[in-house]
Amino acid sequence: MSTRRPLRAALTVVAIASFVMAGFATYAAIAYMRALDDTTGELPFDTPLRVPPLHTGRVDADGVRVVDLELRTGTSQLLPGVETPTWGVNGGHLGPTVRARRGETVRMEVTNRLPETTTLHWHGMSLPAVADGGPHAPIRPGATWSPTWVIDQPAASLWYHPHPHGRTTEHVQRGVVGMFIVDDDVADALALPDTYGVDDVPVIVQDVRVDSGGTLDLGSPMFSSLGPLGDQLLVNGTHAPYFDVTTTIVRLRLLNASPGRIHDFGFDDDRSFDLIATDGGLLDAPYVLDRILLSPGERAEIVVAVAPGESTVLRSTPPRLGIGGFEARFSGLHDRFDVLELRAASELAASAPVPERLVEWDAPDPGASVGTHVFALQGRSRINGRRMDMDRIDHVARVGTTEIWEVRNDSGTIHNIHVHEVQFRVLDIDGASPPPELRGPKDTVLLPPRSSARLVLRFGEHADPSTPYMVHCHILRHEDDGMMAQFTVVE
Repeated sequence: MSTRRPLRAALTVVAIASFVMAGFATYAAIAYMRALDDTTGELPFDTPLRVPPLHTGRVDADGVRVVDLELRTGTSQLLPGVETPTWGVNGGHLGPTVRARRGETVRMEVTNRLPETTTLHWHGMSLPAVADGGPHAPIRPGATWSPTWVIDQPAASLWYHPHPHGRTTEHVQRGVVGMFIVDDDVADALALPDTYGVDDVPVIVQDVRVDSGGTLDLGSPMFSSLGPLGDQLLVNGTHAPYFDVTTTIVRLRLLNASPGRIHDFGFDDDRSFDLIATDGGLLDAPYVLDRILLSPGERAEIVVAVAPGESTVLRSTPPRLGIGGFEARFSGLHDRFDVLELRAASELAASAPVPERLVEWDAPDPGASVGTHVFALQGRSRINGRRMDMDRIDHVARVGTTEIWEVRNDSGTIHNIHVHEVQFRVLDIDGASPPPELRGPKDTVLLPPRSSARLVLRFGEHADPSTPYMVHCHILRHEDDGMMAQFTVVE
């Protein structure tokens, strides 16, 4: 009896373990099959693309451009026939396109009508740390925040979004997102499409998941290493949108505003396009591509040609990152989406050809670097072994100096890196020269598992020893979980 009891107990444990393992394997197999999203060829493209209204504000007696932004709750039809509670700026979902010129002084009057504290960050903008809108600039419900700065950077497609520590993912998912276009005289002199909403169109791409009751699903799918992944795409808040093209070429300002999804954009007929700008502005010359990979937070301006009467579909195809198996499947790297249909009119107004030369970028010089610093991304929540701490400064830089940052992804998970205040130059990726889409001014760059990038950064003249800027993964769940560090710029 004394021998049989332990044997029976051991057999029982083995049986239970085998049952659990078999059940988990079955569940994992079902989850794997259900983890594929593909909308290509299925969308009706029956809704005109919503183009966010332009908001240039007003100029006060002192010559300051004042822009009023109110963060609100609302209800929107994210999917046809379904009302969904959302958040927005000056409306129920998303926000207007703010537009200002280099050299102007701007003041943003940001009023929070949301039910919780938030912030508003000007992503890609060079400005004083107190105006940056990171987690140190909370706006409580009912309060107004009024940052002021002088715009001093080249023409670019920037954007704004909340940045509260630990809550950024949800606030962006709910819809507090908008584009911020900076203009300058150099860009104005180029023969590029520039009529907003006609041949110059913002394309803000977000993935969403809405349940049968119309509520946004803010959770992360089982096994997802990138946080929330939606099963439908919206463009400027529009599902299955089409845009009527009336000119022979059209400029699309692409923004990946998804919390975690990586998009590899191209057209269904594999037509080529001209890449003319990246995160921080125009390139020195256009590059002819047929795909552009954008991780969360990245932007690209492309110019595509159309013929009278034809249509073409912008698609998000599986990113080619050399990742396979479960990691790829549950990170959305097998998914395919139709994004936006371009419908050319039967008669098109002739556009000027894209210039062969664009602008001379005053890129940071690695030879002027005063030092090299390593930022290692580890797991899903640490930089250099530490989680974000609002009371800790992780790096100090001097105004006007240049540094080289070696950013390493030491984990088996996809990350990217976003640096506030600067537009950096990508010196190399895994020791190799960067591809064309990474040769212009950047503030965000993708880092697949076990990869590294060397970035050259030149800090501006905004010194503040007490208010930090952020450097963080812009896969928002990773940021919220602690993959963020702080740096100050001092005299």
